[in-house]
Amino acid sequence: MSEFDALDLDGRLLRLLVAVVDAGSITGAAATLGVTQSAVSHLLDKLRGIVGDPLFVKSGRGIRATARAHALAPQARELLRELQLFAASGEFDPAQWRATFVIAANDLQRDALLPGLVARLRKGAPGVALRVIPSNVPTADMLRGEHCRLIISPRPPQGADIVQKKLFEDRYRVFYDAARRTAPRNRAEYLAADHVSVLYEPNRKLDLDAHLEAQGVHRRYVVLAPGFAGVPAFLRGSDLIATAPSLQRFGPFQGLANAPPPIPCPTLPMYMVWGRIDHDDPGHRWLRGELEAVAKKVAGAERFRAPPDAPASNAEG
Repeated sequence: MSEFDALDLDGRLLRLLVAVVDAGSITGAAATLGVTQSAVSHLLDKLRGIVGDPLFVKSGRGIRATARAHALAPQARELLRELQLFAASGEFDPAQWRATFVIAANDLQRDALLPGLVARLRKGAPGVALRVIPSNVPTADMLRGEHCRLIISPRPPQGADIVQKKLFEDRYRVFYDAARRTAPRNRAEYLAADHVSVLYEPNRKLDLDAHLEAQGVHRRYVVLAPGFAGVPAFLRGSDLIATAPSLQRFGPFQGLANAPPPIPCPTLPMYMVWGRIDHDDPGHRWLRGELEAVAKKVAGAERFRAPPDAPASNAEG
């Protein structure tokens, strides 16, 4: 009979389990938790005694989680969240908040919005660290599976348990190197130019490109980069142009000239998306407010007014 029982379980052991599963190693878990490897090993032995399973076994030079560990990890995450809610059940004080908050965002949202959010967090909630992961084409399972707490994307995933709020609508601009060329003045000059655009892996076009092609606008692509971050290098020192969201000027497009496209282009809405499970969490709600404040400043005008929170299943994508 084990010398441990369920009452020996606490938040530290839950965090340990999640950390080792996520890191895939004792060393990585120790770095995440800010403790020594021997402390991780000691607590892991205690957790093994409580659950009656080895949880992790040696595999080559590393370790591999057992089926039991994989099954317990989502429960541990949920229990940790409940503990956070319990601790924050009184008046929420962001200055006392201690957490690593995971946000999914691609390069546009990351460069335009998240530096400002980090600056606000350092002032209002210095104990909160931000972890940024790529959103790619986001799915509802990213929020359901504890993969992240918030998604920023122009393509909000759908689901009755998913909530979204529009932060603003961006507009497209034509970016170019002013030392090598001028902006295209009309449709003819625009179509005569050589273009750089983005083609995501494995073969997904930008919504803009698909929209223009559907309207019979066919541009000559000289370069198709795997993401917006790879576009500016091809513009600098050349006469190439790229049509990209105006917010790219906050990222790697800084220093390039830009002008309105001489053809009609759709707007690019930007949403923040979260799970209903986090909707009333005081920390989550506070951070959403901080992100909205950053987005309003970045958008730069009162005309970018966001509608109330709405279920993603009822929203326009």
